[in-house]
Amino acid sequence: MIHPVLLCGGSGTRLWPLSRKSYPKQFADLLGEDSLFQASARRFACAGFADPLVVTGDPFRFIVTEQLDAVGIRPAGILIEPEGRNTAPAACAAAIDVLERDAEGMVLLLPSDHAIPDADAFRATIAQGVAAAESGQIVTFGIKPTRAETGYGWLETGAEAHGALTLERFIEKPDQARAETLFANPRYLWNAGVFLARADVLVRAFQTHAPEILKTVAAAMEAAKEDLSFTRIDPALWAAVPDDSIDFAVMEKAGNLSAVRFDGHWSDLGGWEAVWLESGKDSDGNAVSDNATALECRNTLLRAEAPDQELVAIGLENVVAVAMRDAVMVADISKAQNVKTAVKVLKERGAKQALEFPIDHRPWGWFETLVLADRFQVKRIHVNPGAALSLQSHHHRSEHWIVVAGTAKVTVDDDVKLVTENQSVYIPLGAVHRMENPGKVPMVLIEVQTGTYLGEDDIVRYEDVYSRS
Repeated sequence: MIHPVLLCGGSGTRLWPLSRKSYPKQFADLLGEDSLFQASARRFACAGFADPLVVTGDPFRFIVTEQLDAVGIRPAGILIEPEGRNTAPAACAAAIDVLERDAEGMVLLLPSDHAIPDADAFRATIAQGVAAAESGQIVTFGIKPTRAETGYGWLETGAEAHGALTLERFIEKPDQARAETLFANPRYLWNAGVFLARADVLVRAFQTHAPEILKTVAAAMEAAKEDLSFTRIDPALWAAVPDDSIDFAVMEKAGNLSAVRFDGHWSDLGGWEAVWLESGKDSDGNAVSDNATALECRNTLLRAEAPDQELVAIGLENVVAVAMRDAVMVADISKAQNVKTAVKVLKERGAKQALEFPIDHRPWGWFETLVLADRFQVKRIHVNPGAALSLQSHHHRSEHWIVVAGTAKVTVDDDVKLVTENQSVYIPLGAVHRMENPGKVPMVLIEVQTGTYLGEDDIVRYEDVYSRS
């Protein structure tokens, strides 16, 4: 059985402001109704593949479960990395997990933020590598290049073996002249970062080429604890795991490598130019969102991400403009990769927009701040059906809740009551309280906080169905 492993711990800063550390690009709506993560999971939700194993970080664990549930996919497991240590430790942990559950299983390592429109063709390409993987090869999947790309690593392939091509070597991101040479030779492919191997073969590869990673990851996995539907890798032992990519740690040293070429369409959506290339365009090359308008423009990408926002561009050419409620980014498309530099500048200035998404996703739903001023804050809070916030209190603020949609079950000290639309309730300073949504539709309320300190860390939790401390 092939076990898809979805790696989704990256931050995706090259797609700022839509992608940020608190809500990276794999979870965002970039090209359609599904997020890139959901599309990656759907791609292998079919016969011949086990339920996916997800490796992610603690801040994203409930986003993962919510997005998988929305597309009807039940994961085989969700491994929580205490901190990101690059792809090698994540891959090693996944191989150990799969090997424990299926001694003859194969691991299919997959980035969760790639765009592959033809899922059938990609699955057929994966199938071409199965015989080689069963024979003990580690199979990587190279993309037939469509241009002399300097932003990707490349693969050099050789003769056929085991139904696949031998992999001669990995090539780091080339300069333009080198990329032109590689593009002209059909032996060279883009490196997609997708690998297929028997779990035992992958573990042995770590034992041979990265023994310290295997030793420390195995210890952290042995000490892992179950938490709701998650497996929390031991944080103290994980801190000793070396930080390395799977390419550097294992693949560039291994001798049992094969490659299979994928001729279909693929993109890693590594920047706004790539998003523009993948988006539907008008006759002038403009890709615009529902709330954006292009007048006398050519080859532009215009995205207005807030539903009550209008973005209008006049006379622009080769420009990307992304407008969100709290941040706007405008750049020449050819320079849009430099957005990483902009994020660095914002971080140095202490701007919260550098890392924080305007909507704060929580296991029970989400909230957004509508107004924040001295001694008061106004939030819109969305609680999913059947969900509940923790039983909590605050040292520095009181709260007023006004229900605007659905029904809230509200606990304030010993008083429990239902609060329906257009009704409100007051939460005094220090009161032990909770809100729940007992209904079958989302519950929305407006929260007005007043007090001397309004930070999210002013929470004392007494009970929490999501096991947050």
